[in-house]
Amino acid sequence: MALQYVSPPGEIIRHARSRLVSSLPHAGLGDAAVREHLEVDVLPALSSSSRSANYYGFVTGGSTVAASLADKFVTDYDQNVQVHLPHETIATDVEDSALRMICDLARLPEVKWTHRTFTTGATASNVLGLACGREFVIREAAKRQRSIKTVAEHGLIDAMQAAQITTVQILTTVPHSSLRKAAAIVGLGRSSVKDVGRSDAPHRFDMAALSAALSQPGHASIVAISCAEVNTGAFATIGRDLETIRRMCDTHGAWIHVDAAFGLQARIISEHDKAFDLITEGVRDLELADSITGDAHKLLNVPYDCGIFLSRHLEVGVEVFQNPNAAYLNAGSTTRTADERTIPSPLNIGIENSRRFRALPVYSTLVAYGEQGYRELLERQIKLARAIASFILSEPRLQLLPRGGLSREDRDPIEHVYIVALFRAQDDALNANLVRNINATRKIYVSGTSWDGKPAARFAISNWQVDIERDMGLIRKVLLDVLQSS
Repeated sequence: MALQYVSPPGEIIRHARSRLVSSLPHAGLGDAAVREHLEVDVLPALSSSSRSANYYGFVTGGSTVAASLADKFVTDYDQNVQVHLPHETIATDVEDSALRMICDLARLPEVKWTHRTFTTGATASNVLGLACGREFVIREAAKRQRSIKTVAEHGLIDAMQAAQITTVQILTTVPHSSLRKAAAIVGLGRSSVKDVGRSDAPHRFDMAALSAALSQPGHASIVAISCAEVNTGAFATIGRDLETIRRMCDTHGAWIHVDAAFGLQARIISEHDKAFDLITEGVRDLELADSITGDAHKLLNVPYDCGIFLSRHLEVGVEVFQNPNAAYLNAGSTTRTADERTIPSPLNIGIENSRRFRALPVYSTLVAYGEQGYRELLERQIKLARAIASFILSEPRLQLLPRGGLSREDRDPIEHVYIVALFRAQDDALNANLVRNINATRKIYVSGTSWDGKPAARFAISNWQVDIERDMGLIRKVLLDVLQSS
C-alpha cells in the first residue's frame, strides 16, 4: 500500500495518544485485541521515516527487503550472540563474515582491522573509539615514564598520574554532538573536545593549530575526524591531509578516531569517477586511522539499531572491554578445527554482555546487493542531493549553504554536495517558519538546523528507495508551493 504521508497528521497523533493504555491491566487484553489495538491505534501514528523515500530528516536510512527479512528471523530465533560458541551456533561466524564484508566494502584490509564489532549506533561506536583512544594515549605516555598502569585496570586518575599526564584532549573540527556525549561517558569530559578548525573553512583542520595542540607538555591527544560533517556533509580531510595528521600523531603518541557515520560508504565510489572526485578525496587514506565509526542503519539501510566499530588495535580493545574472572562466559572450547576461525567473543571487545543478533540483517543485505548494488545506491542518493542543490541555486527565493569555506573554491558548488543539501530562504520572515511549513505538507520531511546563527533547512538523502525523477518532481512542487503560499 502506498504511503499517504511521511509523518502522520496531528489529528491521528492526538487520537492515538488518547487510545494508549497508560496503566497496567489486571487481566491482559489478549493477543488478538492487542494486535487490533496496534494496527488501528498505534501504527497509524508512527512516522514513516524509514518506510518513505521522501523522509529527508536526520540521516535515517531505511530497511532493504533483504535486511527486513533477516530482521524477522532475528526476532524469531532471538539469539544472544555475545559469546563465541563454535560447536553450538554459527551466530558469531555470521557476525564475523558481515564485518569482513564491511571491511571489503570500505576497502579496509581485514587483516589490519582486527577489532571489529557491532554497536547500537554511531554514538556507542564513538564511546568505543574514545575509550580505546584514551587507553592507548595514556599507555604511550606511561611507556616514557616506565609505568605499567593502565586506565582499564587502575582507573583514569592513577594511570594519568603514573604517566605524568595532566590532560587528555580531543582535537577535532565541527564535531557531531555524540562526540561530546562520548567524552562525558568515558570520563574525559565535554570540555576536553577542542575545535582546531580553520577560520575560513571550519570543518577543515588548521594544521598549525593542530600541531601546537599536540605539542603541549603533559597533554595526551585523540584526534577526532568528522568524515562528512552533519550539517553540510563536508569532509574534514581532503587530499593528503590524513597523511599529515598521521605523521603528527605518530610523533606525539596520539590516536586518530574517525567518525564516519555519514561518510564511510563514500569509500565504495570509484576514484576514477570525476563526478565524485571531491568526495573520494574526503575519504582518502582512511586506512591510516586507528579507529572508525560507522552506522549500518544509515549507510547499509538495515533496521535500527546497528552501528559499526572498527579498530586496528585489537589488544587495546580487549584490555578495555574484557570480562575478567567470569568463567561461565568463556567460549565452550579452546580448540579449533581446520574450518573454524578464531573469533573473539563480542562481549570482550564491546560494551554489552547481552545484545541482539544485529549482524544478520547486515549479512543478508550485503550478500543480496553486493558492492555494485551499494555503489549504485550511493550514487543515486548523491545525484538526488545534487539535483535538489541545483534547484535551490536556480530559485532566487532560496539560498544554498554554506557560502564560501568549501574545500575547493575553484569548483562548481554542486560538486561539493555529498548526500546533504543545506539551504534557507532569502527572506528572514519566510525562513523563520520554512521547515515547519515544508513538513506541514506531510509530503516530504526535512530537518531544521542553524547556520551562521540563522535557521536553516536540511535535506539528507539516505533511503534505498530513492528515485531521482519521481522524488525531484515532488520536492520541487512542495518547495514552490511553500514559497508561493508564504
